[in-house]
Amino acid sequence: MGLFGKPFRNIKKQQLINSINNKGLEVEVKFTIGSTDYVVRRGMKPHLFEIHKNGKMIDQPGSVREYQLHLENQILKLNFKSFTQIVILGNASFTPFMQLSTRDRREVIEDLLDIQIFSTMNTLLRDRVSDNKRSLTDITYNIDLTNEKIEVQEQYLLKVKSDIEKQIKDLKSDITTYTESYGSAESLYSSLTAEVDTLLESISTKDKSSAKMDKMRSILSKLREKNKKAEKRIEFYEQNDNCPTCEQALSLELKADKIEKTQGIIDTTTKAIDDLNSERDELQTELERITSVQTDISNTQNKLRDCQTEMRMYQTNIKDVEKKIKDIESGETGGGDTSGKLKELRKDLGIYTTKKKELVEHKEVYDVASAMLKDGGIKSKIIKQYVPIINKLVNKYLAALDFFVNFELDEEFSEVIKSRHRDEFSYASFSEGEKTRIDIALLLTWRAVAKLKNSTNTNLLILDEVFDNSLDVTGTDELTKLLNDMSGTNTFIITHTKGDVLMDKFRSQIKFEKVKSFSRIAT
Repeated sequence: MGLFGKPFRNIKKQQLINSINNKGLEVEVKFTIGSTDYVVRRGMKPHLFEIHKNGKMIDQPGSVREYQLHLENQILKLNFKSFTQIVILGNASFTPFMQLSTRDRREVIEDLLDIQIFSTMNTLLRDRVSDNKRSLTDITYNIDLTNEKIEVQEQYLLKVKSDIEKQIKDLKSDITTYTESYGSAESLYSSLTAEVDTLLESISTKDKSSAKMDKMRSILSKLREKNKKAEKRIEFYEQNDNCPTCEQALSLELKADKIEKTQGIIDTTTKAIDDLNSERDELQTELERITSVQTDISNTQNKLRDCQTEMRMYQTNIKDVEKKIKDIESGETGGGDTSGKLKELRKDLGIYTTKKKELVEHKEVYDVASAMLKDGGIKSKIIKQYVPIINKLVNKYLAALDFFVNFELDEEFSEVIKSRHRDEFSYASFSEGEKTRIDIALLLTWRAVAKLKNSTNTNLLILDEVFDNSLDVTGTDELTKLLNDMSGTNTFIITHTKGDVLMDKFRSQIKFEKVKSFSRIAT
């Protein structure tokens, strides 16, 4: 009651209160750990639970449970279950180690070996795994949602782009018209110039004509390249049913429209090529002709001036249209806000993707840590190291109790007990006296292991009615010898039947008597 707030026997806590006065239950436990003195006070009606350290009460947290955990984990380094395996052995409601479930056996061993921290870490890890899983779900949802938003914005921008391309296409068509007109004027200008140059003794006629021819070839080359690109666009729409950018299906109407418009470009370009080819032929003819023309220089010069004026007009028109195209391509299209939103969405997507990568990396670490912290991981390896030591100690104490069997616990804490003749037994196979010897051997083993591991080192040992029923004379004598050999241990023997038998075997005794339903120390 004093240390753990619960009775050792299988009764309700309220049953500890004296039925006569129905109040006033108070227990005070004093003990020393190293150089530190502790006092634990606990009571019922009125409720009391205090822990004093060197005369000063330790501040109480928000709940009794937290205060109790502080006492067990930080001070005693023992929970109730381990306490009943290391410090106290009795017949009341004590469940021997061999009668515990596998889970409870593991809990006791982990407590003794001071490896509970791995279970605590595993609990914390499960919380982190849960948080990681929830975060991964959330971030994946955000990524999917952002991708959907990006797709919507891209579709809108695609439409805007399509409109822009149509505008640019129309404007470029105007440029083509002006260029063709300029070319015609330029051709005439060249012809007239050639005539003038010829009449002026053919000054630089050849060089200029050659330059003109080169320019025509360049224009022809560009026009042919334009035709090839247009033909590829027609081939794309004929062979593809989906947009490669957004993967959206291309309707038959859209494909037909695109093919028709592109074919129009091809037709226009082809005509220009034919015209230029004709002009090239004419230029060749003119080059041949101007060598023989040496008259009418004045009329030709007037025509040159008119031609120059016309050419300047076409150049001005071309520059105006080119500026309009530049303004459209620079972003002055009405889709600026949408483009900005798209950039922000892609930025968010990058952040989400990076975060997901981090979460996935954390998950991988957690998976490794989980494998290490589960029962078959680090804890199992530590337990495996101590199993031979445990078995050696158990058999040592069994021999000291005059019980010669080979007792072994495996890594799953299942027992294998063999006689001298190698017959196998289980714990349940033995008599109560033999079971008691095994229980005592295990208790002493746990004390030794705890001391060895430095998880718990206590000089307190309580044997409650151990001598009363189960042990015979030999067992009593052997256990007495064993207890007397445990120097430095404060051993308390509780008996109701063998007080006289044990009186001479121990240095002191305390007798209790009941007077008017109240227990007191006998005088």
